[in-house]
Amino acid sequence: MKPDPRRSMLFLLFVAWIMTIFAVPLAAEAQPAGKVARIGFLRPGQPPKTFVEAFQQGLREQGYVEGQNVLIEYRLTDGSFDQLSHLAEELVRLKVDVILASTAPAASAAKRATATVPIVFVGLQDPEQIGLISSLARPAGNLTGLSINSADLGGKRLEILREIVPKLTRVAVLWHPENPTNPVQLKAAEAAARIVGVPLQSLPVRGPDDFEAAFKAARGAGGLLQLDGALFTTHRTRLAELAVRSRLPAVYGFREHVEAGGLVSYGVDLPDLYRRAAIYVDKIVKGTKPADLPVQQPTKFELVINLKTAKALDLTIPQSLLLRADQVIQ
Repeated sequence: MKPDPRRSMLFLLFVAWIMTIFAVPLAAEAQPAGKVARIGFLRPGQPPKTFVEAFQQGLREQGYVEGQNVLIEYRLTDGSFDQLSHLAEELVRLKVDVILASTAPAASAAKRATATVPIVFVGLQDPEQIGLISSLARPAGNLTGLSINSADLGGKRLEILREIVPKLTRVAVLWHPENPTNPVQLKAAEAAARIVGVPLQSLPVRGPDDFEAAFKAARGAGGLLQLDGALFTTHRTRLAELAVRSRLPAVYGFREHVEAGGLVSYGVDLPDLYRRAAIYVDKIVKGTKPADLPVQQPTKFELVINLKTAKALDLTIPQSLLLRADQVIQ
């Protein structure tokens, strides 16, 4: 009996189909693993959990899975700036692909440590004024990122404070001279205070040991304006407690301070900036030069009020302010 050529052809096609099915996984297993991106995360002080989670979320949105195709090397200080240069140099020796520099002191330390490793800064004010970049549109060099420019918000924060305390006569300003952006913020706050018509009392602090003395010096002030900075974010719970104990209505730059017990904040949605920073990190890992990425400006601002703290201070928050709030913490 002669073999049926049609049946032989069908058999060969079936065998080829089976081989194709099993060849795909084998070929995939034989492929070398893709490059694992290594990112340095540099910051003075422990960042709020929301910052880290937002950055991790942003990386996931770009297709990264921590431990698989991306590794994050965290280098954090106790809140001081002393070790930042050493930690930045350590990240350079690890040959990270990108350094995410959280705050201006971290970005400055990273810039001193390397002129070649790309740096994406996030959560800092006025990078052009403090000499980190050439311009927002064309940052040049190996730095780019997302700025806050909260100096422009000083007047708005003073107006909010005056809404809460209509008979505001003096506002104490807590600031950190070692933070390169704080003098810029203070100058802007002083200009805004002249327009609003409220005198400011300068309260410079160099570390947590100065907090108690600063609040004692603020006695008699009608309110407190706390400038932005990693030192204050790291110790936000203690500072909020000191403001309540000192009977000082305080306005802050970020919601994290209000969630820690502060009265009111108006400013940038920082977790959103950290999530967006992951987009720049991804572009740089894939070959884009930092100089070709313009510095991004904030797009989301929020007003957050803590009614529990208002009650502790015997304050009644105006209804007009409550209606404008993005979140009211009961």
